[in-house]
Amino acid sequence: MTLTGPVQLFTVIALVSLPTVMFGGYSLLGLLRRRRLTEEQRAFFRAGHAHAGVLLVLALVALQLLGQGGLGEALRWVTCFLLLFGVLAQSGGLFLHLLPRKALAHRVTVSGAVLLGAAMLLTAWGVAVA
Repeated sequence: MTLTGPVQLFTVIALVSLPTVMFGGYSLLGLLRRRRLTEEQRAFFRAGHAHAGVLLVLALVALQLLGQGGLGEALRWVTCFLLLFGVLAQSGGLFLHLLPRKALAHRVTVSGAVLLGAAMLLTAWGVAVA
């Protein structure tokens, strides 16, 4: 199977993003050692980092299914963008909990979950109609 269009582009983005998440975790360990964070902040930092890696792997799986599915080109673009912004918002919202404005962080995290849920449903629909 040859990937083309949005699926190929977003697969490359996800693959390139994985080493950046790995390097980011390594680099930010130093920040955790030097900066005094509360236990709550440490927990959200760990959760944000873990979610970023796991959700990128989920996105790679979904992209492979999307490439084989029966969605049209426009819906594949929409699904790819939902995946990308969902991963960014879900994990990014957890990192935002390091800042004082918790309400914004919560809204961003929940928005990411909604975007990822929509992407998964569209991917499932594409697989079902293939």
